Amino acid sequence: MRKLALPVAFAAVAAATAVLVPAVSAAPAAPEELNWGPCPDTGIPTPDLECTTVQVPLDYADPDGRKIDLAISRLPSKNPDKRRGVLLTNPGGPGGAGLNYPQLLTNPAFPAPLPQGVREQYDVIGIDPRGVGHSDPVTCDLTPEQLAIGNLPYANGPADVVRQAEVAKAEARQCADSATGSMLPHMTTANTARDMDRVRAALGESKVSYLGASYGTYLGAVYTTMFPQRSDRFVLDSNLGPGGYDIEAMRGFGRGMQDRFPDFAEFAAAHPEHGLGTTPAEVTAKYHELADRLDRNPVAGYDGSIFRGMTFTLLYNDDLGTLAQGWRALDHGEDPKLPGGVPTATDNVMAARFAVVCGESDWPRSVQSYQRDVAVDRKRYPLIGAAAANISACAYWSKPAAEPQVRITDRGPSNVLMVQNERDPGTPLAGARELRSALGDRARMVTADQGGHGVYVFGANQCANNAVNDFLVTGARPEQDSSCAAESR
Repeated sequence: MRKLALPVAFAAVAAATAVLVPAVSAAPAAPEELNWGPCPDTGIPTPDLECTTVQVPLDYADPDGRKIDLAISRLPSKNPDKRRGVLLTNPGGPGGAGLNYPQLLTNPAFPAPLPQGVREQYDVIGIDPRGVGHSDPVTCDLTPEQLAIGNLPYANGPADVVRQAEVAKAEARQCADSATGSMLPHMTTANTARDMDRVRAALGESKVSYLGASYGTYLGAVYTTMFPQRSDRFVLDSNLGPGGYDIEAMRGFGRGMQDRFPDFAEFAAAHPEHGLGTTPAEVTAKYHELADRLDRNPVAGYDGSIFRGMTFTLLYNDDLGTLAQGWRALDHGEDPKLPGGVPTATDNVMAARFAVVCGESDWPRSVQSYQRDVAVDRKRYPLIGAAAANISACAYWSKPAAEPQVRITDRGPSNVLMVQNERDPGTPLAGARELRSALGDRARMVTADQGGHGVYVFGANQCANNAVNDFLVTGARPEQDSSCAAESR
């Protein structure tokens, strides 16, 4: 039975204990001679994008040892007179490839693509992080069956956790035994931040600006903690807490869906043509009724676990119309025929996620611990809490990170702007507030009265988008934290 592979964020987790990690090795002082050329095929047209590679140490404690390649891209400023510098970007993850992200950010199909003022100020830089995509990749040799199970299936009871534990144990063993198993302890957020600083040096820049989304917010917070004086203007969009994807952040997906679901319940009730209910309470009851029915009698490969995951994914993507159509089809015993079908992650994506998330984190080892968490979160967050609390490969991980996790602090210049949807299922507002507190006066946060994952470029709230544009172009931030009212879409 296929399980829905949820968005990149839903597969992740990171550390319970954290200390400040210094830069182990200084970046090269002189820029490298970079040979820019055509980009590899990433599935998105990239006519203006150029690509190259930068070599970095696998282990920064051994800077003269083994090197790995990073694939980077550049969307150059077309106005040298106004160019300020470079804008490094990260789309999230761990495991998210970023080589084509600059091109994606300028796609006119999105609600608010990068405006000319930002494009003129910066060369926009994309990076496939270490272990990902066209950089030297890691693998776990996961089978098609393992990939089809997806991240964390919904656990209806203790026996489901036991079954998932066997899957998780095999995944952890395969990762450790793979040809890239020796790379896993070095797949840390701190090393990815050091890689970013090597890219900065290779580009000949004394400072970098940054735009990071989802897990990219944690990566950006780590970079500007480790290299505060090399940080220019930092935008963190859809924010994790200061511990990254630790176990509490993972279980937070249950809370995030509870925050977000009322938007859909109101939408579906306002569109009775879908037949899902005429009040939000009726729509909520339909969710549980459909999930229970599909648990017993799957439709077109959709069981209750996949249905719950589909709902989370489309709430995450802010695609309420498609979600209502999918529900209606399943309610009538039909294939919902989602665009692109039921997605599954690739082996490389899952391997990179596991490497960062499991390696950086302290995870409970006993199955009973997860059974207790599942029972608690099934009641606390009944929509999907029993999936978010389920056991993963991290419980059996044997390749811990080679260094402790970075502790985010308020030490450094006041140059961080956070933007956050109030009802984000993937990175709930509660975690963003914790990161805001950790950064102290370094940061200001703008919240938007909307749901879905992603504010800047991908969201339609002009107030929030304008706040980011003003900051990137002028450096001006709100004097204090502020909020943006809901806007019609």
